[in-house]
Amino acid sequence: MYRVAKASEFLAITGASINDIKITKKAIVWPLQKCRVVDVTPVNYTFEVNAMSAEKLPFLLPAVFTIGPRVDDHDSLVKYAKLLSDHSHDSHNVKELVQGVIEGETRVLAASMTMEEIFRGTKDFKKEVFDKVQLELNQFGLLIYNANIKQLVDVRGHEYFSYLGQKTQMEAANQAKVDVAEAKMKGEIGAKERQGLTLQNAAKIDAETKIISTQREGEGKKQEIMVKSQVKIYENQREADVAEANALLATKKAGWAQQAKMAEVEAEKAVAIREAELQKEVERKNALAKTEQLKAEQLSEATVDYEIKVQEANSVLYKKQKESEAVLYERQKAAEAQKVAAEAQLYAAQQAADAELYAKRKEAEGMKALAEAQGFKIRTLLTSLGGNYNALRDYLMIESGLFKDIAKINAEAIQGLQPKISVWSNGETRDGSGAANSAMKEIASVYGALPPLFQTVHEQTGMLPPAWMGSLPSPGAGKAITNQPEN
Repeated sequence: MYRVAKASEFLAITGASINDIKITKKAIVWPLQKCRVVDVTPVNYTFEVNAMSAEKLPFLLPAVFTIGPRVDDHDSLVKYAKLLSDHSHDSHNVKELVQGVIEGETRVLAASMTMEEIFRGTKDFKKEVFDKVQLELNQFGLLIYNANIKQLVDVRGHEYFSYLGQKTQMEAANQAKVDVAEAKMKGEIGAKERQGLTLQNAAKIDAETKIISTQREGEGKKQEIMVKSQVKIYENQREADVAEANALLATKKAGWAQQAKMAEVEAEKAVAIREAELQKEVERKNALAKTEQLKAEQLSEATVDYEIKVQEANSVLYKKQKESEAVLYERQKAAEAQKVAAEAQLYAAQQAADAELYAKRKEAEGMKALAEAQGFKIRTLLTSLGGNYNALRDYLMIESGLFKDIAKINAEAIQGLQPKISVWSNGETRDGSGAANSAMKEIASVYGALPPLFQTVHEQTGMLPPAWMGSLPSPGAGKAITNQPEN
């Protein structure tokens, strides 16, 4: 029978002439074969995951996942057909499976993060959950097509987010009150500052006017003195002798310059003294007329100075308070940054430990699989050899090249040796007299073996036997010793 699947379906065929399972879109189903239609349409799964943050604060995480088989991977389709094709997409078993994977990974990830990190880093939190859940779903051949994590919800009896919103509203209201008070204070201080600046500028202009008038009078007198000095210098120069001018002119110029400077200084000092005397007389005469006016002005100025100093003191106090608050805020932020860095290092260390544990586990599984494969091979060979362990040992040694290695090692061990071969004869007769006494023959054979033994020991070590036991023949003598039996 010829079967064709729909656009969102695949055919899973098992049976005769198929080793495992065959996934295709169309095929001929022969007798002794079974064909099942596998629907690969993605399905939406909606959950509310109960999780708890690192601060032991419970919360609800509403999430919607769109999950379906991975259609672009043949191995994933085979896994899905083997494990989940007997259940429909929206069946209770599949939903419990997916929900268990999502809840487990979400709770583990939430337990390693604070509530503030989860709330502010929703995007990263979603990506972490997506990656970890996808890693678990790969073993079932499933793929997350879309994941939507909604806003976090308070658990009844733990209104963390409600209290957080109330805190934000109260902070905004208090900040508004502080801003209004600061604006009002700045307005009052500004008005007083304007008044003080007006009085200061008026006094400054009067003082500058007096200084300028005094400077101009002094400059006029100074110019007059300079003109007189120059005229005098010119007249003196005309009267000097030209022949002696080169030597005396420098001295006279220095003296004239000194006198001119002294005259200028004396003129300036005289002008200043006279001005001071006149100013003192004017002030003395005006003092009586302006006594009452000065009292009123001084009282007003004292009042204004008092208010200005009070405002300045308040301003300085406010600045110091703000500076203290800024320092405290910076220290708090530094402490929070150190805490976050420490938590990040701890999380990185945990992840590294988990990765190392996973690698060690996979390595152990690989070694176990290799050992099982070798054990299966040895059992198969032992069965083929009829349970003969000696034959199995010889086969394994031949297969691994052990005999070849042993021969190579033995050949390398004796390579370069120069053995010495000594032939000894004890002169044993071959007639019937040697068999007359078998006990004496055995003793004679033992004594006959001693000379070659001593000779070999002497050649290898240089040692000689004791004198009472015997002596070896000299190098010029023959190496054959004959023991003649007595008649």
